Amino acid sequence: MRARILGSAAGGGFPQWNCRCPTCEAARAGTGARPRTQSSLAIRGAEGPWFLANASPDLRQQLEGLADDAETAIRAAPVAGVLLTDAEIDHTAGLLLLRESSTAIRVYGSEQVRSALTDGYPVLPILAGYCGVEWRTLEPGRPVAIDGSSLDVESFAAGGDAPRYLAGTGADVEATGLVFRDRRSGGVLTYLPGLAKIDDDVLRRFAASDVVLVDGTFWRDDELARLGISERTASQMGHVALSGPGGTLETLARLDRPRAILVHINNTNPVLLEHSPERDAVRHAGVEVAHDGLEVQL
Repeated sequence: MRARILGSAAGGGFPQWNCRCPTCEAARAGTGARPRTQSSLAIRGAEGPWFLANASPDLRQQLEGLADDAETAIRAAPVAGVLLTDAEIDHTAGLLLLRESSTAIRVYGSEQVRSALTDGYPVLPILAGYCGVEWRTLEPGRPVAIDGSSLDVESFAAGGDAPRYLAGTGADVEATGLVFRDRRSGGVLTYLPGLAKIDDDVLRRFAASDVVLVDGTFWRDDELARLGISERTASQMGHVALSGPGGTLETLARLDRPRAILVHINNTNPVLLEHSPERDAVRHAGVEVAHDGLEVQL
């Protein structure tokens, strides 16, 4: 199994276009902070093509990095399908960039995500009018073989609320994590860019994985308030903060088996500063900070 992190930043990328926070300014100045595109993952089994986990608004440039592994036909697509963890705009807007495909786009996700992308933010009907869509529903806790690949995928609940564009509709769209298992190699990778709760099910899945790519959005729960950006906390936005008692970093430090790598890192998070105390704390916990292009092999 191979997994390549196409984008490691949260929505807006890093530096974010309208932000002058210390981390964004460091990235612009080239002083100890590496720019990053918005969160997306490419994954392939020991057998079969590349697939996407989430399709970011930066997908066009991200797919260029997969071109060397693609077929040589003039209009060959470098990926054979897309698996969605949620219906957020920063994880689904890239689907529209696939409209030039010569074949229908195969998309996997929960029934709640399908409904959101049909009625609330009609990406699927728009895409259907261009290249077509083949929807495959993922039911939590039920592994599904990915056609044409040695991979199985299983989704599981990760908590959180529906996207903001569904506010007031009563829609229930919980984020999910994805567990990939390679039937040939036996490798297990868990992808969880949005984590709103750490419960026994999440801990069990972490412990059973060889690699965990996990939500590193915020360092503190009140990170945005400290910067005067927003009064919304990390937990209100559907993310467990990295630091503090019960934080994700404390949880990951207790695990022996998986290689843990932080993804979906917000532009305000000081772990993006390569020589910061927060980055040192991550290293001390035995955890890594992802960057665009990082590849993992199992």
